[in-house]
Amino acid sequence: MPKSYIFLVLAILTETIGTSALHASQQFTRFGPSALVVVAYALSFYFLALTLKTIPVGIAYAIWSGLGIVFIAAIGWWVFGQRIDLPALLGMGLIILGILVIHLFSKTSTH
Repeated sequence: MPKSYIFLVLAILTETIGTSALHASQQFTRFGPSALVVVAYALSFYFLALTLKTIPVGIAYAIWSGLGIVFIAAIGWWVFGQRIDLPALLGMGLIILGILVIHLFSKTSTH
């Protein structure tokens, strides 16, 4: 796996942690989760910036935000008991399909 994709995976993971902590911070009223939000988002943008050295910004952002949406929805369902209906699942399936199309067929994506 190219180093840029390792950085992108780290960016996605830290963004997912930050967004999960954002929910747990209860509108920034709890210090621990609030501090985790700030640190995780800072790391996420740092890793995303490293990714942009070799992957075009539009491609990197599409993958970063798309997978972040899917992961946060899954965490919301699994950890926080939030409901995901069929249209939301179909939409997230299309997001994943779009990411696969970019990765497998786009010449602007590094392989």
